[in-house]
Amino acid sequence: MRYNTFILFGAPGSGKGTQGKTLGTIPRFYHCACGDVFRSIDTRTKVGKAFLEYSSKGELVPDEITVELWREAIEAAVDAHKFKPDIDTLVLDGIPRNIGQAKIMEEMIDVKKVFHLSCPSRETLFTRLKKRALKDNRLDDANEQVIQRRLDTYESESKPVLSYYPEKIIAAVDATQPPSKVLFDILASMNGVDAHHEPATV
Repeated sequence: MRYNTFILFGAPGSGKGTQGKTLGTIPRFYHCACGDVFRSIDTRTKVGKAFLEYSSKGELVPDEITVELWREAIEAAVDAHKFKPDIDTLVLDGIPRNIGQAKIMEEMIDVKKVFHLSCPSRETLFTRLKKRALKDNRLDDANEQVIQRRLDTYESESKPVLSYYPEKIIAAVDATQPPSKVLFDILASMNGVDAHHEPATV
């Protein structure tokens, strides 16, 4: 079974997590933030050990392992009845991070819409990431070189994902607006999806 899915997509600092959390409070949406999945890994499992092995050396974790961890987290949510795939829509944030992951996930997710939280100003993203790192007390993340690297990685590895999905399912949302307006635009676009599925009867 492929899960009905919406993807929140954008550069670090574009507000994916904020929007994902809010959408996750609305009935019939299940929000899965990839960052939370990785932070709560059980390192005793085979795939958890493999993840730890790569990340502890500062190496990139292979796409297969990343997607396998994500799959396990989703299946656990289904088993715990937190995510009911027959009636809920999955809201993803932070995955797929590159085209390799998007390809592997193809057999598991049926992507209905990709919301591209667009923020062309690097300065805005920089300021947001710095603020967030200080607020969450993640001082390493407040380092300007670290922020620069994350934004560069997004441009080179993640942004091409947008060209993987059909243009007609990508909705660009201005991420520089206040969060409530961003949410309004996302919900308005989702309703467009629903209307698209149900032709109006005369």
